[in-house]
Amino acid sequence: MNSGHGGSQAGFTLLEIMVALVVFGFLMVGLTQSVSFGLRAWNGQARTITARGDLDATDRVLRTLIGQMAPGFKVDLPNIVGRAHGLAFTTRLPEGAPVAAFTPVDVSLTVDARHNFILRWTPHVHAVRVAGVQVIHTTTLLHGVASVDFAFWRPTPGGGAWLRSWDSRTPPALVEIRLRFAGDRHAANRRHWPVMVIAPMREPVF
Repeated sequence: MNSGHGGSQAGFTLLEIMVALVVFGFLMVGLTQSVSFGLRAWNGQARTITARGDLDATDRVLRTLIGQMAPGFKVDLPNIVGRAHGLAFTTRLPEGAPVAAFTPVDVSLTVDARHNFILRWTPHVHAVRVAGVQVIHTTTLLHGVASVDFAFWRPTPGGGAWLRSWDSRTPPALVEIRLRFAGDRHAANRRHWPVMVIAPMREPVF
């Protein structure tokens, strides 16, 4: 009797095994959920960093391009043309571009039908092009952009005003840029673009 009783104490009953399995199952579910949450948080952070990097790079490009906006040349037609949703002018490309840093280029900024915020550029020529095909290069600055809005500040003796269009050899005193991004179903992934206000150069250097 004593020997049989000691054997039952040394083993596990079916109920004890079932309880242990249930507890182990709860632990595995909790661990899986924790890992899944950690992966989602990591992926979300990675997307945020990537988006933030794209926005920062675009910010630098725009400040370089518009900051070096050149007034029109005497022999040229007015080459600063601004509209509510597009802007074209002569400038220099940022460092690292496939043209010499001192080479003037004609650029335009707009959003295409695929919701890409794009930069189009071609080398600037003072003379009228009589032969050959003008090669226009296109660079995508940002994806998923719903629209871009430009405004141009014209100072006056009484203060000044923001205009939605600009046609002149003289750069506006300020250029305002508002980017609106296409909707994202995940609120945490939505990108936000603060209003940019850039002061173009006022004197020609090329």
